[in-house]
Amino acid sequence: MAININLELTDHCNLKCKMCSQSMRDEAHGVPSKFMAWDTWRTLLHNLSNYPEEIHLCPHWLGEPTIHPQFDMFVEYAFAVNRKNRLFREFKLHTNAVVFSEQRSKLLIQLANLPTMANDTFNFIHFSIDAFSKDTYKTVKGTDKRDIVFRNVANFLRIRSELNFERPFASIAFVVQPENHHEADQFLQYWSKELKRYECGFTIDHDWQKEHKDSIYFRRLNSSEQHLSDKLHADTLIRLGVLSEPPVRMAESF
Repeated sequence: MAININLELTDHCNLKCKMCSQSMRDEAHGVPSKFMAWDTWRTLLHNLSNYPEEIHLCPHWLGEPTIHPQFDMFVEYAFAVNRKNRLFREFKLHTNAVVFSEQRSKLLIQLANLPTMANDTFNFIHFSIDAFSKDTYKTVKGTDKRDIVFRNVANFLRIRSELNFERPFASIAFVVQPENHHEADQFLQYWSKELKRYECGFTIDHDWQKEHKDSIYFRRLNSSEQHLSDKLHADTLIRLGVLSEPPVRMAESF
């Protein structure tokens, strides 16, 4: 049995995405935003050894983990003390890729391929992109960082190829919503071309990817009118030729 544990490094975020509570209130959790202290991180990590269950660890919830001033040090330490997966069996990162330098890409790729733990420990990075054009990106994400994000994700794919590694796989995500569904085709074409450039095998998914491959992930919008969001999601995937009929919404869908 496995349990998922989110150790949120920060609830600060550098974007205000329409579909996230970060854009709906000043304080993500109803209290002033903070950055996790180093001693807290170390203590929480070592306490994972007390769990009898297999741990799947994520340093994210409502905040953007990569804007923590010590993000690289925190993550590097987590992998250094996880020899033989004694603390966590899986690690996953969710990021908007605004603060994602080439140096950071190299570090994360190297951590994902350490010989001191199972080779599928750090399986994927979920890149939340959600738009193709600059205008739509600004509408959905609250600021104009489109070119920076596209460059950073493309650099990650290039660097991983140059280092001759497969992991961590990239989940390139697009939350289908009224403001962006019209450019899902362009998004798919662009990122398909980028993945093929580096001879990456990839899937096109409408739910969490099941295969150990890169993924272009068209995700449902969670909303107060879920039936409308589900219909827009299904119509978009059918238009793209990804599906021939509306998908079943699974219990674990996110």
